Amino acid sequence: MRSPGSTVVVVVGSVTDVILRELGRLPNVQALRLTEQGAPTLREVLGAASRPFLVHDLDPLAAVAAAWRGFYDDPSTLSLLRVETESALTAFAAGESVLPDYYLVLDPEGIDEAESQWWLGVLAAIAPSRVLPVEAATAAVQRMLGALPTGRAWPDPAGWLRELHLQVPDRAGLL
Repeated sequence: MRSPGSTVVVVVGSVTDVILRELGRLPNVQALRLTEQGAPTLREVLGAASRPFLVHDLDPLAAVAAAWRGFYDDPSTLSLLRVETESALTAFAAGESVLPDYYLVLDPEGIDEAESQWWLGVLAAIAPSRVLPVEAATAAVQRMLGALPTGRAWPDPAGWLRELHLQVPDRAGLL
């Protein structure tokens, strides 16, 4: 299902239509806002991707992240975190969703602290070279796309997603 020739990048944080539109004008980037009503499905986009970079705003772990944050506000919601985790794993297994090659966290200083702990704590601890902070400007994102680091791929999500309840905000990613 995944296009082997495209590097998939999810932009999160302060994502604007302007940034995605300007990135989409580059000859090697297909940039889409997949969170809009009527947008194509990720499966459709991945199947048709032909440019070296596919950049979009549909975070496949958004519901898991929200459930993780909610769990620490109210520990009685552990079952919701487990449901969202299993839903994400089912979507990955069915090819309806994929972990991106990279997350670019736009304007990390300007995002909510809990979101920062998710992306730059939990996810960055799992695969440090796959979650990168960047200024929320087209030129900065473009430079980052040209300088994406290599590193180990995401480990099997089944293992670390099912252990999210052990990741404590403010300590996520710390040894």
